[in-house]
Amino acid sequence: MPNSYKLLNGRAIAAQIRKDVASEVETLKTEGWPVKLVSISMGDVEASALYVRNQQKAAEKTGIAFEARHYPAEIGRDELLGIIQGLNTDPRVTGIIIQRPTPKHLTERRLQRTVHPLKDVEGMHPSNIGDIVYNDLKMGPCTAVAAVELLKSTGVNLEGLEVTVIGHSAIVGKPIAFLLMAQGATVTVCHHETRNIAMHSRSADAVFVAVGKPGLVTGAMLKPGAVLIDIGINQIDTADGPKVVGDADFESCADVAGWITPVPGGVGPVTVATLLKNSVTAARLQRDHYASEFATRTSA
Repeated sequence: MPNSYKLLNGRAIAAQIRKDVASEVETLKTEGWPVKLVSISMGDVEASALYVRNQQKAAEKTGIAFEARHYPAEIGRDELLGIIQGLNTDPRVTGIIIQRPTPKHLTERRLQRTVHPLKDVEGMHPSNIGDIVYNDLKMGPCTAVAAVELLKSTGVNLEGLEVTVIGHSAIVGKPIAFLLMAQGATVTVCHHETRNIAMHSRSADAVFVAVGKPGLVTGAMLKPGAVLIDIGINQIDTADGPKVVGDADFESCADVAGWITPVPGGVGPVTVATLLKNSVTAARLQRDHYASEFATRTSA
């Protein structure tokens, strides 16, 4: 008899986050701090156009202003870094988003490091990622924070929870591990050098997977009743045409898991909502920063 799994509805969780964000955005407006995001994309606009449209639609629904800027792939590094620095110093802009992919001569890491930490709504600046290590989360990487939020929504006690994270990227796998350890979970991180991933995943109460390989995790790799958070997004060809799937084989995993995220409709919507939540946090941090500077100057 198939296992009676529970579907983790990312759209419902995201809707609640957006509702809270809209309320905070309105409060910030009354305080003279309207929230505004600037999106920067370069080169092949088709590769990022859908993401930009989705972000803009979600932002504007919560009252956040959104400006999409597109630059040619040939733009010089110094010119683009100068543009970002200008946005850093513009008090009308409270958040900056660097869209991917970026041209080869403009590395994502260099661009992300140029964004001021207080305007890094994607949570990818080394300073913001470093705060996670010290359990001082302000704005973490959106996908990692969203994935952990989905696990929390199940109501499981994170203290002492055995978790396996498959994938160790700097903006997803590793931050997830640190976020969970801060909550008292025991975390094992697997990667391409791990000899027997199934040995680790079968002993885990919760499994996160984010590697970009469709069907990597199967039901045979899970403990009965485990929580499965599938972060992968892959497009495959089927007899019915292209289909978006995760890194897990949903059918076999659903027969074993206690909770499971769908793809699409799981981590994705919560990731976008987390970006909006980070945007409000960024605006508040900047408001407090400028207020502190003003108080220092007037008391000098």
